[in-house]
Amino acid sequence: MHIDFPWRFDNRGRTAVTSDEDHIADMLELLVFTDPGERVNRTGFGSGLRQMVFAPNGPEFAAALQFTLQGALQRELGDVVSLEELEVTAADTELRVAVSYIVLATGQRQTEELRREVR
Repeated sequence: MHIDFPWRFDNRGRTAVTSDEDHIADMLELLVFTDPGERVNRTGFGSGLRQMVFAPNGPEFAAALQFTLQGALQRELGDVVSLEELEVTAADTELRVAVSYIVLATGQRQTEELRREVR
């Protein structure tokens, strides 16, 4: 059983649960937008995106984030997924993270795309 993210009630008034595939996508999003040291008992969990908040948005920013995010994905989710492709692009005020991976339990290929406005 996996609790859905963001936390909410289901139509029965209970804590909403989610599938394994959706749970992995939720963990991926949490990893990208969590700073290392932000979680209790998992101080290394996170990508450091918000620590780079004052860096100029551009290809250098995207390359640095891609490097740190790849390491975080392999370290934190390597027992659940096999990373196939990671692409981080930063253009104007938008940051885009595209991740392709294989779920190790099922062998199914998944692709997730996360977008956020950055200033």
